[in-house]
Amino acid sequence: MSTLAHTMMTAARSTDSGLVGPGELDRYPYAEAPAPDRVASPSWEGADPELGRVGRRAAGSRGRGLHGQLVQQLGQMIVSGDLGADRPLVPEEIGQRFEVSRTVVRESLRVLEAKGLVSARPNVGTRVRPVSDWNLLDPDIIEWRAFGPQRDDQRRELSELRWTIEPLAARLAAGHGREDVQQRLADMVEIMGHALGQGDALTFSRADAEFHTLLIQVAGNRMLEHLSGIVSAALQVSGGPVTGCDRPSETALAQHARIVDALGTGDGAAAEAAMRQLLTVHPEIERVVPAPREH
Repeated sequence: MSTLAHTMMTAARSTDSGLVGPGELDRYPYAEAPAPDRVASPSWEGADPELGRVGRRAAGSRGRGLHGQLVQQLGQMIVSGDLGADRPLVPEEIGQRFEVSRTVVRESLRVLEAKGLVSARPNVGTRVRPVSDWNLLDPDIIEWRAFGPQRDDQRRELSELRWTIEPLAARLAAGHGREDVQQRLADMVEIMGHALGQGDALTFSRADAEFHTLLIQVAGNRMLEHLSGIVSAALQVSGGPVTGCDRPSETALAQHARIVDALGTGDGAAAEAAMRQLLTVHPEIERVVPAPREH
């Protein structure tokens, strides 16, 4: 096993959890200010009051303590519909409900605003925005949708998008002939092979995600490169239609190896074909790309 493979497999087995707890955060008491004109005040039923217990974090919110956890909690509630469009989000209520400081609430709402989930306006306050305003290509929103009521639509849309992006990226990458990239991709295949033999699905998935992200990044198309985070997020979403990348298998491993071989010979057509095969679901399940839907 290469040094890279050993390092990656060892790292994958290390602890990757343990959220930052409340610690000595700047807490403060909130007084419930009278608000006679307030309407549709959000219900916090189902929200987790102990943010340290939020177990699953999206890529964009990892490692940020209570700030990242509050973004995660509020984002999930908005995407799930628990906090519907045009609902007011009152910072004092949020701080009181989750026992966090004004700074944490303010910065969290700013992140959600950047994702298109909320809007803040003078004399109006912060309100939830409709789905049409969301940044649906944001990795966090992809994950929140994939584990919420819109999970089926999200997984289908991701599969269709990957089918469009990745075969083209494979074809373009074959024309660049970069030996360092080809070696890195070959290393990922080696890591996946060892992980498959040991039943290590976590390491397999991490190497798989790096393989696909790197392939898009070296396609030589900056617009495609901008979409690499979408593919990475899609690979972290489990369930739904299962592609060759979603479950460690000898077939998926072989298709990855075919892509690397095609890149080595500069055969764009072969690289594209191998990628399409890789993005095809298991034989017993319908293909990822469905027939045109009736509207």
